[in-house]
Amino acid sequence: MIYVIPVFTKHLFRDIAHVMKLALAASDILSQLQNTVEQIHADDFCKPCATLSGSTFGQHLRHTLEFFLCLENGFSEGVINYDKRNHDKLIETDKFIALSSIGRIRDFISHQQKDKVLLLEVGYERHSEDCVTIPTNYYRELTYNIEHAIHHMAIMKIGVREIAEYIKLPNHFGVAVSTIRYQEKETTVSVK
Repeated sequence: MIYVIPVFTKHLFRDIAHVMKLALAASDILSQLQNTVEQIHADDFCKPCATLSGSTFGQHLRHTLEFFLCLENGFSEGVINYDKRNHDKLIETDKFIALSSIGRIRDFISHQQKDKVLLLEVGYERHSEDCVTIPTNYYRELTYNIEHAIHHMAIMKIGVREIAEYIKLPNHFGVAVSTIRYQEKETTVSVK
């Protein structure tokens, strides 16, 4: 019997390293979101926040998760369109369905082992559904989703402080890693 041993190239190792770094960053964000959803009381999950113009924690969470879900749904077809979100009321009003969605997203991300060429459809005309299609890839879109999530987590943090002060958020919740590094550097410089 002859066994074929795959040849691993530098490119393959680089690919795996990149996806692992992105997957870890996404996992950290999803863990923070999961922990927050687990702490929030069900009635506070969909309670309007005055400081957020009446929007709810659940609405911002749903919006954030649906971008990841658009990436998952479009991945197999090769076309991503973030405008075609479901606006699923259950995700924004039922914390347990939101937690299930977080688990689904985690599962999807953990099973992607390499980059994939994709197309991104975008439409900016108010009275037309015509789209422009531009080339992209899985790494780029996962990166976008990570950055988009951090942005909405910063907004969610404002809502949590208003409606659910009992929640313990990590100091870096809704803060970009580059900002964390900058703040740490500034702290180190000012201590010297």
